[in-house]
Amino acid sequence: MTEEAIARLRWQDPTTRTTREYVLLEGATATIGRASNNDIAIPDQHVSRNHAVIRYRDGIFLIADLNSSNGTFVNDTRITEPFPLFAGDVIRLFVPTIEFLSAEAEHLLNATQAGTVLRPTQADGQAMLLVTSGAQEGQTIPLLLDTVTIGRATSSATWEVLLQDASVSRPHARLTREGGRWAIVDLNSSNGTRVNAIEVKGTPHWLNDGDTLELGNAMLVFRLGL
Repeated sequence: MTEEAIARLRWQDPTTRTTREYVLLEGATATIGRASNNDIAIPDQHVSRNHAVIRYRDGIFLIADLNSSNGTFVNDTRITEPFPLFAGDVIRLFVPTIEFLSAEAEHLLNATQAGTVLRPTQADGQAMLLVTSGAQEGQTIPLLLDTVTIGRATSSATWEVLLQDASVSRPHARLTREGGRWAIVDLNSSNGTRVNAIEVKGTPHWLNDGDTLELGNAMLVFRLGL
């Protein structure tokens, strides 16, 4: 199957001052932040360790802020929920900027040679949660069981994932794997569960790579196939 380049991300490395460029294929996810474990690491003091995520849904790329300290801006407007990106948009991480551009075959060829192509993840890979805010920011939690319950960290907690956040209930939500896919359901929490800024209630909500999960004030990114 022929790979198709959908978009490019271009920015200046704040350390070397060289221009860097990544190509995004259809379905790709890109985490952006200061920490080296991001798909795009930008070592700048104004950038949070886990600052933003770009994900592909229904034919377009959207960017979401991950409760960063200084905010994420698109064309100088601060975003507060997932925001669609179009060719020519400028993403600003308070100070550093990233250009969101269209991509052609030649860009894909160059990126392939440079090893800077971001591809969709594999559904049969190891799913995990990336904590992007609070005391556990940067922590990666592998989902090793078919059922994983998330709740506040307490001395009597019996759930698998413990979050050190007073806004998280005891317990708060449950993740389940069915037929190779993951879903989340809220467990009647006090402060609610949101996926991509939309509250989910009652029935399980299916998850995709790059989805943002908000449990109370705690934010996590669901990664699939890393």
